[in-house]
Amino acid sequence: MSDIPRRAVVRTAKLATLPIGMAGRATLGVGKRLGGRPAEAVATELQQRTAAQVFRVLGELKGGAMKLGQAMSVFEAALPDEVAGPYRAALTKLQEAAPPLPAATVHKVLADELGPGWRALFASFDDTPAAAASIGQVHRAVWVDGRQVAVKIQYPGAGPALLADLNQLGRAARLFGALTPGLDIKPLVAELKARITEELDYRLEAAWQQAFARAYANDPDIRVPMPIAGADRVIVSEWIDGVPLSTVIAHGTQEERDRAGLLLVRFLYSCPGRAGLLHADPHPGNFRLLPDGRLGVLDFGAVNRLPGGLPEPIGRLARLTLAGDAEAVADGLRAEGFIPAGADIPADGLLDYLAPMLAPIAADEFTFSREWLRGEALRLGDWRSAAAQLGRQLNLPPSYLLIHRVTLGAIGILCQLGSSGPFRAEMERWQPGFAAPRTAAARHAASANRPGRRLPKLDIEDDAGVVRARQGPVVLAPAQRSGRSRSRIRPPEQAGPAEPSRPSRRPTPTRKPNADQD
Repeated sequence: MSDIPRRAVVRTAKLATLPIGMAGRATLGVGKRLGGRPAEAVATELQQRTAAQVFRVLGELKGGAMKLGQAMSVFEAALPDEVAGPYRAALTKLQEAAPPLPAATVHKVLADELGPGWRALFASFDDTPAAAASIGQVHRAVWVDGRQVAVKIQYPGAGPALLADLNQLGRAARLFGALTPGLDIKPLVAELKARITEELDYRLEAAWQQAFARAYANDPDIRVPMPIAGADRVIVSEWIDGVPLSTVIAHGTQEERDRAGLLLVRFLYSCPGRAGLLHADPHPGNFRLLPDGRLGVLDFGAVNRLPGGLPEPIGRLARLTLAGDAEAVADGLRAEGFIPAGADIPADGLLDYLAPMLAPIAADEFTFSREWLRGEALRLGDWRSAAAQLGRQLNLPPSYLLIHRVTLGAIGILCQLGSSGPFRAEMERWQPGFAAPRTAAARHAASANRPGRRLPKLDIEDDAGVVRARQGPVVLAPAQRSGRSRSRIRPPEQAGPAEPSRPSRRPTPTRKPNADQD
């Protein structure tokens, strides 16, 4: 495969093969059962074949279709085992790998983006991809100064393919409106388009990643690799070795599951305060458990800008819900736009709807599980239930869209991991409004998210909501370069001095290597 299918009719036709293929296999299954094969064996075979087709079709399409598959892979935890089993491996595969591009196509992208002398930037370059994602694949290489690096290369045609998928989503707005009458879908689609389209700009991703790396420099719990070079469709950053969370989910010890889950929650709650940004693409392929016990974070294409930190109403309304103050919760949700004007929603019904979702932060310790998530999925998904009927009347304000996406994605990962831990304390420490007023945790959360706090410099331009990377050198970090390169990349000595990393907020403790990890 050398390119992504771009035309909407081609992509729609490929997606249509999924239900058609399932119907065909179901018909074949009937014949096999009539022929005497056990129903259970036939069903297992059909599920395995369907799972394989899901991986192949979504993987080949990439773009928005593959992003859908990656989201599905997180939420398989909500499905019963007998249904999810055959799909689990195929969907989880989308988090780590997809059909790769041939080497010739990779070389062409590198030459187009870094110049014909691109090889002089590397001491070595592995043509076999180490990982693949929705709009790009990653190669392992050695930078000219000897550093191990990851080179992410955008698939040719990723832009048109992604925009085609987003346009299809826009056409489905009426359907979403019929399913959820309280949801104002058009501004949500506009916000989603704007944020996802930003993922096509690898210069912008390099700017996001650089800010995260500076915010977490020398952190004892979180590691963000520093970007070294960035072009429109290529980004080069430090390589980090570690165990993907998908592997921890499949084979990890309970200690590894608990640590990965706690650090994931700590990172997602702390990054708006520390970087003014929210990592908005939580799936297991974007996180690594490192040999020194830290959590490695990858892929900064999807980012929500939160210079004011986490919104205070989230914490305050969660605290009031757990306290049972129905009227205050209803007033707060209405003020934030979650309850549409004119909607008649009983305040006590809101507590019944929200309180079970807050179980992970209602007590000092909580264990996430597939069973808990399935219970919530059934409660909220059964259209006959009071919870589902109330939920259909609620709105999701666009400013909360990516926060909602991150929350759901993180819950899916935590349930796959089966993590236990003090998650309430993490929210108290980082989410303004949640901890009891005038406590040390409340003061820390307010200070960490206060307006005007020091944040890493962002090399971006914001033109009426359209964000672009500020023009500058492709090489972002100093490196010693060979004199034989004729690439268009400006040498580091012309790029200006690198901004010093922000000092660590805490001293780095001595850690013992984990012998069970790579």
